[in-house]
Amino acid sequence: MSAGGLNWHVQDMGSGPVLLLLHGTGASTHSFRHLAPLLARHARVIVPDLPGHAFSGSAPDPTLEGMGAALIALMRMLDVRPEMIVGHSAGAAIGAQMLRASGDGARLLVGLGSALLPFPGATGALFPTFARMMFANPFAPEMVAASTRYGGGMGGFLQSSTGSRIDVQGLKLYDRLFRHSGHVSGAMRMMAHWEQEALSRHLPLLGTPMLLIHGDRDAAVPVDVPLEVKALVPDTVVEIVPGLGHLIHEEDPRMIAERVLRAMAVAV
Repeated sequence: MSAGGLNWHVQDMGSGPVLLLLHGTGASTHSFRHLAPLLARHARVIVPDLPGHAFSGSAPDPTLEGMGAALIALMRMLDVRPEMIVGHSAGAAIGAQMLRASGDGARLLVGLGSALLPFPGATGALFPTFARMMFANPFAPEMVAASTRYGGGMGGFLQSSTGSRIDVQGLKLYDRLFRHSGHVSGAMRMMAHWEQEALSRHLPLLGTPMLLIHGDRDAAVPVDVPLEVKALVPDTVVEIVPGLGHLIHEEDPRMIAERVLRAMAVAV
């Protein structure tokens, strides 16, 4: 399917209110492999690979604004208007950007381990700079892919970087993704252009209620981020889940489905 200047891989299942699921940087539709079917029993669930990730083509504009615009174009091509957006990590920021840009917002934005604010301090300045340096090196994506192919240890890498333990199937799927330099390049390109300052300033003006579900062991996005967002946006509910990390929807998809569907019953 072509929309917004690129070819998309999209999974579309179920019927009813439209829920758009957006994965985070470096992931793909596979990260919703358990959650999406549970939600599809009660809604129409649309799950795209983000531009430059997995089976979707590279984004003409990999900035946060460009990603949001591309997804708005995809929704128009599908002739749908999501009533809820569920975004994991950077996917939550892209969902918020869609609401900011479209002006015809969904009734609820659900963030899972949501990266809605810029990284604090030196990390915020160094993160995109390092990604740009890596992306500028034409051999970097293949080097990362090769290190995954021959270095092993996907489970250890994910646990240390996310604080999550996921099933063997999930580890194999992440391993398969990171063996392909095209996917690695797409994720690097997105990170190299990641700027959230304008979005964070606009969050109080979105006018869309938010539900932010966050694991207290999240090693990628600090647990105080959703609390800071709530301080900025009063119409926000924060739920901190004990014992889970950044890949909260992969660790306990049934719990997440229950919370999303409960919120949907009120909002839609």
